[in-house]
Amino acid sequence: MLLLSSVDSGQIAPTENTQFYKQGAEVMIANGRRSAFTLIEILVVVIVMALLAATIIPQFSSSTIDAKISSLNFNLHTMRSQIELYKVHHNGKAPELNKFLDQMTKPTNISGDTTGSDLIYGPYISGQIPANSFNGKNALVAVTTQGVRPTGINGTDAGWQYDQTTGGFFPNNEEFFTNL
Repeated sequence: MLLLSSVDSGQIAPTENTQFYKQGAEVMIANGRRSAFTLIEILVVVIVMALLAATIIPQFSSSTIDAKISSLNFNLHTMRSQIELYKVHHNGKAPELNKFLDQMTKPTNISGDTTGSDLIYGPYISGQIPANSFNGKNALVAVTTQGVRPTGINGTDAGWQYDQTTGGFFPNNEEFFTNL
């Protein structure tokens, strides 16, 4: 072995009382310290990070579902309460399916008309019907059987099912009906 009194490459600065030995292509410090991680150490760190990720990621995905459910319930509550207010103002008559957006977003008279000078009721919602948080759609479709709570989806083009005879307002997505 060759005792080096100085570092020939200039990469490691010697400190006082430090001796270097040259062995092949690597330079080692005499007291046994090394300047890199071994492959085993790196693999252990990667495995620990993978285990942490495997336990944390499912919690985030369940919180996404929880957020969608909360949003859906909030929109249901809002729409149902505004439909009930409409019914109170219009002598128990719910908005008509084909005029729903106009009757809910524009001022109306006692008959539910959106034109004329006696428009004293509404609007009940501003802008558009809120989107269903599971399918992203805000269109309405009639319930399959009027007067009966739906037990499944009715088509795939709408976010909501509406019963104009009762004013019933329901989501039009499978997740709602599988958790009844």
